[in-house]
Amino acid sequence: MKKIHLLYIASALLLTGLTSCEDLLTEEPNSKYDRDRYFDSEEKAEMAVMGIYGSLSDFNHYGWYEMAAPASDDTYYTARTQSDNQVHDIAHYQLNSTNTWIESIWKLKYEGIDRANLTIDGISGMMGYSDNTRLKALEAEARFLRAFLAFDLVKGWGDVPFKTAYSSSYESAFGERVDRETIYDEIITDLTFAKNNLDWATASSTPERVTQGAARALLMRVYLQRAGYSLHSNGQLERPDDSKRKQYFDAVIKEWEAFEDKGYHDFYDGGYEALFKSFSQGVLNTKESLWEIAFYHSQGRRNGGAWGIYNGPQVAEPTGISASEANQYMGRANGFFIVVPEWRNFFEEKDKRRDIAICTYRYTWNGTIKEHVKEERSAGSWYVGKWRREWMPKDSWNKNINYADVNYCPLRYADVVLMAAEAYNETGTDRQKAWNLLNSVRTRSEATSITEANYEEMMSARKKTHNLTFIDDSTPEGKFRTALYWERGLELAFEGQRKYDLIRWGVLGKALKLFGEVSSVNQKENKPYPAYRNFIEGKHELFPIPLKEIQSNPKLNGMNNNGY
Repeated sequence: MKKIHLLYIASALLLTGLTSCEDLLTEEPNSKYDRDRYFDSEEKAEMAVMGIYGSLSDFNHYGWYEMAAPASDDTYYTARTQSDNQVHDIAHYQLNSTNTWIESIWKLKYEGIDRANLTIDGISGMMGYSDNTRLKALEAEARFLRAFLAFDLVKGWGDVPFKTAYSSSYESAFGERVDRETIYDEIITDLTFAKNNLDWATASSTPERVTQGAARALLMRVYLQRAGYSLHSNGQLERPDDSKRKQYFDAVIKEWEAFEDKGYHDFYDGGYEALFKSFSQGVLNTKESLWEIAFYHSQGRRNGGAWGIYNGPQVAEPTGISASEANQYMGRANGFFIVVPEWRNFFEEKDKRRDIAICTYRYTWNGTIKEHVKEERSAGSWYVGKWRREWMPKDSWNKNINYADVNYCPLRYADVVLMAAEAYNETGTDRQKAWNLLNSVRTRSEATSITEANYEEMMSARKKTHNLTFIDDSTPEGKFRTALYWERGLELAFEGQRKYDLIRWGVLGKALKLFGEVSSVNQKENKPYPAYRNFIEGKHELFPIPLKEIQSNPKLNGMNNNGY
């Protein structure tokens, strides 16, 4: 299935005159009038929902800036170490409250939430709402998107201002911090509504719109994150008590059982390599892709996304040729993100994921023969490889050399399988099923299955160089936790989940130290992967609240997150 250019729909929303987040910061009578006048048909309700999707598809949100939020972890880092008050400071844990990207990401998440609040309020107040399944499905999409953005806020900043009513006046836009447990309750309420009012995906649906599977998958992720460690205002990493944790793990299993009962979602038919090539090629699938954030850029315009441009192998810009000739070549890719090279050895040679996740080459430009030339790179210069210029359709190469049409998939089936496996292990109810689920992911990539019987043999090489002393593998559950630590890295690296996995497991600082100290790249004097030296436990598990927000919102009492 080829892309339906969702962003065109979202752009059309702006032409209809729907009140924006900024417009809402006016006197309440005008805001209320705009809302009531706008939500008078199913078509306009749908356009309002498209406006929320559009806030996520902003280049400065999930198109590019959000790429920096989950880096660095134990798998990758940015190629430059100089302070820039942007991406490199985020990735190397040198950021402060004036970081311009953090400020933009913060603002965009609240803008999206306010659009969702307005849309949910508007749809639920429409005539005939109670008996209209389409309106309820549209509200369910809006609730999912609000939950997704709220979850981003909790993961990134912990306790934050949060409300589910739209900002109808300047004064009401400001709020005090809300305990994350209260926000989690709201997120779960929204996702429960979403899963109960959305249909499951089918072969004819599009992953650019959320379905029941996406809602259930995000619920699983929320429960796992809530069950784990998070940084609190006292500077301590804390997690719920064992009884609460079990409730959350049981809830994960319940959602997984719904996937099993439905039976539609599965691994991509063409395999792991074909899956990631399909993202770059603009081919949509609903079997493994539970939801994709859509990106599309039009000729000559500054829009679209940067997946495969800034986090893919480097491609030199063609020079010394005419504009018409340039359209025959790949265009430019900057290759800002570099893989911690030791990870390549953690894959078995036959594992199909290795050469997709890690790209060992770049393309230089030979102006004499007017060709791109593939150049192999040494360890320490390898790129994130899951999205690549060379895989993109030729008609997208030079519409604008800084942008691409590659969707970002924040929720896919393989992640759901591994989340279910983790829950089964943590509850102890069916550890064999946990291993079976984990190995189904490995089987898809043609890797050797791991069992308790061959565990020591499979882990022996890694223990010599990267012994995970922070995970006790002397017990059956500990062996599985160790295997899962590696498997989630092998399967999901660079997709935005790894850093938050390490935080909820309470090991981010320890993992950075282990990998940073032994990595070959840090044997150089300039240490291009400095996260392990800069990371401060009890501080860097969260971002700073932007200084402008601290200064403008009196209800924050001038207090930032711990350490900032």
